[in-house]
Amino acid sequence: MKIVRNISSLAGRWFAVLVLAAAAIGLAAPDASASLAPAITPALGVIMFGMGLTLRPVDFALVARRPLAVVAGIVAQFAIMPLLGWGIGQAFGLSGALLVGMVLVGAAPGGTASNVVVYLAKGDVALSVAMTSVSTLLAPVFTPLLVLWLAGSELPVDAAALMTSILQVVLFPVLAGLLVRRFGGKLVEKLLPVLPLVSVLGIMLVVTAVVGASAETVLTSGLLLFAAVILHNALGLALGYGAARLVGLDESGRRAVSVEVGMQNSGLAAALAGAHFTAAAALPAAIFSIWHNVSGALVASFWSRRPVQGRSATEE
Repeated sequence: MKIVRNISSLAGRWFAVLVLAAAAIGLAAPDASASLAPAITPALGVIMFGMGLTLRPVDFALVARRPLAVVAGIVAQFAIMPLLGWGIGQAFGLSGALLVGMVLVGAAPGGTASNVVVYLAKGDVALSVAMTSVSTLLAPVFTPLLVLWLAGSELPVDAAALMTSILQVVLFPVLAGLLVRRFGGKLVEKLLPVLPLVSVLGIMLVVTAVVGASAETVLTSGLLLFAAVILHNALGLALGYGAARLVGLDESGRRAVSVEVGMQNSGLAAALAGAHFTAAAALPAAIFSIWHNVSGALVASFWSRRPVQGRSATEE
């Protein structure tokens, strides 16, 4: 078990590099990689179950203690990123499946790696965990409605089917994980250090399959898509910070909201795109999976060297 924990820790530290390697495999062996597509949804369900195992009821207590901070963060999450995805897609001349993919990754809930980045960035970890948890629970309603609103004119969007998929691969596994954590006791505690490895392997599978299935599109539109995704992520981080500042959160809260808004659950977006649209629609999410972990590491490194000062207006 100690060896597995060490491997898990190593995988977490080198996550961005491993995801890049997964994308390279998808490009080098597209046919074999595309054959992994049926495993994407089950893999995501396992990842979400693992996320549920890391949560406890106390993680939701912040919603009652500091409702303004959590609500402001969630509003920023579901307002800024979907609109940015649509706007950047339009500005870059993306249409059809690629524009749908940009909107879908923007409408996804917060990414599971964001809590670690917030911790390293000396941000408000409790707020980060609350935002990730609440946005995940709200995703079955908000994600399909936002995609229908912003991208329904590009491709047919079955909001009900999207909602059902999110319930099956996100909400139910997360709730199951919560229950197992509640009653699993010491056995679950022993498994927690292994979960980063499970998440890394799951995201690598998703990226490999998506890139393999759309290798030709990656090669023809890759640079444009990378630029669009990088801008999407960067503006999400900046506007998330600005929104938190606007409502009076202190510096640690601003950092938490910034990271939560900028880092999306791109694995979920890729799985939904592949299941309900086309492989090309999953490309923005696959690229986002690579880039937001790189940018998250850069942001954490930058903020970790800068002290946090001030109090949140919501805590006074």
